[in-house]
Amino acid sequence: MALKVGDIAPDFKLYSSELTEISLAGFKGKKVIIHFFPLAFTGTCTEQLCTMRDNFSYYEGINAQVIGISVDSPFSLAKFKEAQSYQFPLLSDFNKEVSKSYGAFYDEFVFGLKGISKRAAFVIDEAGKIVYAEILEDAKELPDFKAINDVLKASDVQVG
Repeated sequence: MALKVGDIAPDFKLYSSELTEISLAGFKGKKVIIHFFPLAFTGTCTEQLCTMRDNFSYYEGINAQVIGISVDSPFSLAKFKEAQSYQFPLLSDFNKEVSKSYGAFYDEFVFGLKGISKRAAFVIDEAGKIVYAEILEDAKELPDFKAINDVLKASDVQVG
């Protein structure tokens, strides 16, 4: 079942492209923007994460942490991060547990691939509550970046 606004975001521990373990709980007190994406090095996934990369200073300025999550291995994610100069962690959900817990999971994907993250975006507030949730069924679509930023602006005003 997909998570929705108002739910407490499930904690997780995943390995990053730098092979360090990162947990959601480690960002308590910060806003967190999680972008799930199907596969590294694909067109729409690259566009999704490059949009976050190109607006990174905005997120940094409002005490928000950007995270990308896919089922790719940490080693593939390291090459992807290096190739695109992403400034934020890419986390490997190789065992597919986090994607499933967030409802962002395809049992079957294109080309007969099974067990791939759906494209999705979540914004989690400083207390760990989901304030924005978007799970896309069509992997060719991008998250609504304007809606994400509007939620961040609204929560920044309330907190600030």
